[in-house]
Amino acid sequence: MRAKMIAGNWKMNNGMAATADFISGLEKWFAEGEGQKAARAVKSGRVEVVLAPPFTLIASAVSAKKSDLIQIAAQNVYHKQKGAFTGEVSLSMLEEAGCKYAIIGHSERRHVFGESNEELEKKLIATLESRVLPIFCVGELLDERNSGSMKHVLTTQLESAWRSLTSDILADMVVIAYEPVWAIGTGQTASDADAEEACDYIRTLACDKFGIAASDSLRILYGGSVKPENSRSLLSQSNIDGLLIGGASLDLDSFEKIIETSL
Repeated sequence: MRAKMIAGNWKMNNGMAATADFISGLEKWFAEGEGQKAARAVKSGRVEVVLAPPFTLIASAVSAKKSDLIQIAAQNVYHKQKGAFTGEVSLSMLEEAGCKYAIIGHSERRHVFGESNEELEKKLIATLESRVLPIFCVGELLDERNSGSMKHVLTTQLESAWRSLTSDILADMVVIAYEPVWAIGTGQTASDADAEEACDYIRTLACDKFGIAASDSLRILYGGSVKPENSRSLLSQSNIDGLLIGGASLDLDSFEKIIETSL
């Protein structure tokens, strides 16, 4: 059984005090009432809870944790280990800071900052050569969906990223996040059927390239205006193994409710 992943991407939000308060509150919830059920699910490996704060808050988040119930991710990474790359952060830095995961290719990195498929392939390969695990994002624009190009876009993004991967690496180390760009921060969520169709297609692509065993092990998340009201139905889809959550992950109560729907 694939473990569910509930991952909160804080984007450019929060500060040190807010980060410490959030993690303290989440760990307190894990120790009481309904949260204890979630804590048991995490300890048994059925659910994984991940938070991705801004770079400046990663060390604060790691220091604030008193247990292994919460994993920390970076929102981005650079593929070089060191050098004259002003403003970038390397994988060795993320390892030292205590990150387990790094998000690669988020729609805002692709479409606001212009990261190409070639650049993201380099980031994925570099991440897989480190101790940090990748959460690799793919997804289509609204006009691409309306024109019927969703599958073509996903195929192009994934074939580029997967060129150097083996079936074992895909199965054991990679998480894919499908995030339709038209649903990121817009309040417009893909229907359960639309989200399932895309995630099923991603799994089919994985099966065609890496075989059924690897595709069955691959975790695929959905991201795009996720909130407690729609998280349960999204997670009930057979090819959706978790959620990449934006705004709702900034509110502790909302994030806890979404975790509950994964149990």
